[in-house]
Amino acid sequence: MTPDSIPLTTPITETQVRELHTGDAIAINGTVFTARDRFHQYAARGGKCPVDLSHAVLYHCGPVITGHAGRRQCIAAGPTTSIREEPYMHTIIARFGIRVILGKGGMESETLKACARYGCVYVQVPGGAAQFLQRRIQSVGTVHFLKKFGPAEALWQLRVKDLPGIVTMDTHGQSLYAKVREASRIRMEKLLTG
Repeated sequence: MTPDSIPLTTPITETQVRELHTGDAIAINGTVFTARDRFHQYAARGGKCPVDLSHAVLYHCGPVITGHAGRRQCIAAGPTTSIREEPYMHTIIARFGIRVILGKGGMESETLKACARYGCVYVQVPGGAAQFLQRRIQSVGTVHFLKKFGPAEALWQLRVKDLPGIVTMDTHGQSLYAKVREASRIRMEKLLTG
């Protein structure tokens, strides 16, 4: 956590999320739920979720967990590429009331629209830093869909302290990814015509 990071503790309110802007450094404390492709597909198609995800943090991550119930330990927890979840994310934000999405690589316009409409932000977590991020995980809680989806795709409940990230899509319709693409396009045009 940097000195200027905004601490957020779960459950996170819509008001807190709507006060955030792209470029804000944040530090998540409390409970996060990991989810990847299989959960997103299942949930977007109406599948029942065994936990309440309203005001929750959803982490695009397939953590490496060792041990058995009651004695589990997370040994790696890096973000997975979020764009794979773009077809489902709008529906999941609307259906469950997710407040924060953690991942890497960004998402597209439908997710951005859902963030603005329902009060959610997308947060870039450092990629390639699975063991660094693992040190922010205090404990492993319950797991759902372990047999159905497998360990990498299961819905894991993790307790975190000062999990860092940068807001890259906010509730005000702003996306750092869109800004970078536009700036790159303008720069490329100048180079090609220059």
